[in-house]
Amino acid sequence: MKPAYTTEVVTDEQDFAALAPAWARLYRRCATATPFQSHAWLHSWWLSYGGLGRLRLVVVRSGGDDLLAVAPLMAVRRPLPALVPLGGAISDYGDVLLDDERAETAVAALTEALAAAARTALIDFREVRPGSAVEQVYERWSGPRRRVSDSVCLELPAVPMDELVARLPSAKAQRVRAKLRKLTALGVRREVVPPDGVDSALRRLLELHRLQWQGRKVTNEHLRARFCEHLVRSVGPMVRSGDAVVTEFRLDDDVVAVDLTLLSRRLAGGYLYGAHPRLREHKADVAVMLLDACSEHTRHRARGTLSLLRGNEPYKHHWRPEPVVNQRLLLARRRTAPLLSAAVWDVAARRRGKELLRRRDERRELREQQGQQGQQGQQGQQGQQERAGGGRP
Repeated sequence: MKPAYTTEVVTDEQDFAALAPAWARLYRRCATATPFQSHAWLHSWWLSYGGLGRLRLVVVRSGGDDLLAVAPLMAVRRPLPALVPLGGAISDYGDVLLDDERAETAVAALTEALAAAARTALIDFREVRPGSAVEQVYERWSGPRRRVSDSVCLELPAVPMDELVARLPSAKAQRVRAKLRKLTALGVRREVVPPDGVDSALRRLLELHRLQWQGRKVTNEHLRARFCEHLVRSVGPMVRSGDAVVTEFRLDDDVVAVDLTLLSRRLAGGYLYGAHPRLREHKADVAVMLLDACSEHTRHRARGTLSLLRGNEPYKHHWRPEPVVNQRLLLARRRTAPLLSAAVWDVAARRRGKELLRRRDERRELREQQGQQGQQGQQGQQGQQERAGGGRP
């Protein structure tokens, strides 16, 4: 009699590549999966960012060759020995894949396999969206565990643009409608890029992204060759499978912006865009333009969330989004409990450091404001004296 399932830890890059068809089927059977758990995204990420000998895919197979669960992990040594999700800092969500149709068996098998894989290392799941599949593993885990807050994501309902505008206060809604009319009056057109044009469109996106941030603070990773290679390699297959859409925006005959939106069963999110400064010169609101396009991608799909992804930037709050805090799930064995304690201490220390920096910056800004006010007051008094003396000393 065949066992109900088998488990293994895949460490070979070629074996990772060969999992693509079965991985894609499992991905479709896991309702909470985001595009950052797709095989195209993670395998491409590994080719650009992976380290030799570090791959650790914890795989659960059913009685046949189909996949029941996958935890896409890699081994790291610093700052602590740990198993961490593939995808790194350029992925907004980390998670595992579980077969929803056999969820109880899948969770039990994956939890057991993870415990076996983590004999001398901490398991550290970063950027876990509430409701993710790995939370089921966390609830079942029998060893030491901790949950701490991670990044903030801002989320909107996946509804058409007119409904998003209707959620705003009246005055703001009127301004947004005026900005949409402005885009129409300028003649900005958008076109979804077909699969055979995705590679060149992504290269244009990155060129425009570099141009729009020239002379300003930017995420340096987005300007590196390895990121370009990863994006071009992964997004083409994702577009063909319906997990991504690339949109070009044209003014006259020129491409003035390119947007990449990632799609899954329950979530859509604008991942990255590039926009020519020419749009600002025409006083076109790029944020409104992009959100209008992103909301259109959700119009005919049963997606509950339009995510603005990680980042608490002020411009995102104009749309009255709901803040959703990602979680960091730490799992240990009895023997690795000290690693868990060290990780929790490190999280607390980093938060204290950030808080001290924030307070320092606030005090500096306050001193600068007071200095400017004092200088303005002195200039005002000097002006009054000059006027009283006929403008002469």
